Amino acid sequence: MSNQLKIKISIADRVYPLTINPSQEEGLRRAAKKIEEMIKRFENSYAVRDKQDVLAMCALQFAAQVEQKAIDKDTDSQHIEEKLKALNELLHEHLS
Repeated sequence: MSNQLKIKISIADRVYPLTINPSQEEGLRRAAKKIEEMIKRFENSYAVRDKQDVLAMCALQFAAQVEQKAIDKDTDSQHIEEKLKALNELLHEHLS
C-alpha cells in the first residue's frame, strides 16, 4: 500500500491537486502561503495586468533568494576555509 497523500494547494486562484509524501506536506503548504502573500504584495504595490506577471515576479524573487543563499554559503565556506588554514599554520608552527 502506498504511503502517498493527496492534497490540494491553491495558488493565484487556482487549485492544484497533488500526490505527495506526507513529509512534504508542511513545506508545500508553507511555500503556497508565501507565494500567496507575495502575490498580494505585488498586486498592492504595482499595476498588474494579470496573474502571470505576478507569478513571474514571484518566481524571480524566489529564485534570486535561492541564488543569494548559495552565494552567501560559498562566501562563508571560503571564509571558514581561510580561517582553518591560518589556524592550521599556527598549530603547525607551535608544534614544530
